[in-house]
Amino acid sequence: MGEARVRLPFGWTRARCQDDGASEAEREKRWAELFQQLDVNKDGRIDINELRSGLAAWGVVRSDVDEIVRVSDTNHDGQLDFEEFTQYLRTHEKELRLMFHSLDNNNDGRIDVGEIQQSLKSLGVKVSIEQASRILQSMDRDGTMTINWNEWRDHFLFNPFHNMEEIAHFWKHSLMLDIGEHLTVPDEFSERERRAGLVWRQLVAGAIAGAVSRTGTAPLDRLKVFLQVHGSAGVGLWCGLQRMVQEGGIMSLWRGNGINVVKIAPESAIKFMAYEQIKWLIRGTKEGGTLRVQERFVAGSLAGATAQTIIYPMEVLKTRLALRKTGQYSGMVDCAKQILQKEGVRAFYRGYVPNTLGIIPYAGIDLAVYETLKNAWLQRYCMGSADPGVLVLLGCGTVSSTCGQLASYPLALIRTRMQAQASTEGAPKLSMVGQFKHIVTQEGVPGLYRGIAPNFLKVIPAVSISYVVYEHMKKVLGVDS
Repeated sequence: MGEARVRLPFGWTRARCQDDGASEAEREKRWAELFQQLDVNKDGRIDINELRSGLAAWGVVRSDVDEIVRVSDTNHDGQLDFEEFTQYLRTHEKELRLMFHSLDNNNDGRIDVGEIQQSLKSLGVKVSIEQASRILQSMDRDGTMTINWNEWRDHFLFNPFHNMEEIAHFWKHSLMLDIGEHLTVPDEFSERERRAGLVWRQLVAGAIAGAVSRTGTAPLDRLKVFLQVHGSAGVGLWCGLQRMVQEGGIMSLWRGNGINVVKIAPESAIKFMAYEQIKWLIRGTKEGGTLRVQERFVAGSLAGATAQTIIYPMEVLKTRLALRKTGQYSGMVDCAKQILQKEGVRAFYRGYVPNTLGIIPYAGIDLAVYETLKNAWLQRYCMGSADPGVLVLLGCGTVSSTCGQLASYPLALIRTRMQAQASTEGAPKLSMVGQFKHIVTQEGVPGLYRGIAPNFLKVIPAVSISYVVYEHMKKVLGVDS
């Protein structure tokens, strides 16, 4: 009876790994084969680099190599010998077997879609049949739409999860990164995660990452604002940078960054709380999984509008401080006092209408492109994981954010010019429609995209900085990936 020899991620065949009832000797033989494949330099030890490169070559995603070595390296030499390696596998396989049997409710030796859905529901994570099917397909190597023990073991063998709560978190967890323009609305969180404080730790990690990212790319952000307001005078990228440095020195490139960083925390907190309330209103009494794409679009747009309404005066302050001349304001408080005394309270909401209108195309296109790209990747490469991984999500987020910015940029430019009206000599005091007509008449359609070059230039460094800081802060705050 010849069994189909399907290639598995770890480089051995199905016929050699059907060891549900295997003896200890057979298991150790399999572990020895794994050890030999990972021990590239054949020195009888596996270091972190060998383990990382070996798992990457096998297509294992989201594995915490450092954690595997930390818990297994009993002699603390930074490497795993065969005994330490097999001890990790022996212990971890026992944990995985317990988790497998906890999912296998009917004890038939296989996990189906219903059992995955029911297990997650018992942990406070509601998923649809479609979402549960996608999770199952990420582990299903033989196309039976069920998971046997070997498929389960192979999928999680090098992911050091210790219980079903951690695996459930792995299946549904996603990123919240800030690349300097908008904070992504958080994904669904279970009641267990809320009680554990995960939501707020993740918000803090995202806010700190955003603060470092914005500070690192502040010169490009100020250049964007400068060109949005003064670009019609024929000021180019390099010329604008030179003029800012000549007027106030190198440090002037960070003008307005202080309040840009300060507003991250209240904006993200308000947006998250508003999103939770709006999501509850949209869902009502319906039972089921997460919001559909169109529902998330509505909830995200309304949550963004709510947050912007409350923190919008800080946006005006940021623009005025970014455009100020040396000595014009002594700081945020002085800037706010002068605006209040000279222009009144209404000045703090100049440009509010185009800003709010810009949220709709940005949020809609950003979310639609993000979901489309993520789902396309999952459908094509679903053998990897139901969670596409950090780098894939970052790539999808970068592309979707860029598309959203392209659509909403003219409204952002009009908003900035309205915010800057009183502080810019000779600038016409126009309404939103008046600004639009003036720009198109005087500068043509390209005038609606003044300053977009530095805006795009900052995307890659902003994403990179956010990613590194975010991952580090999650570890510091105890948020598992």
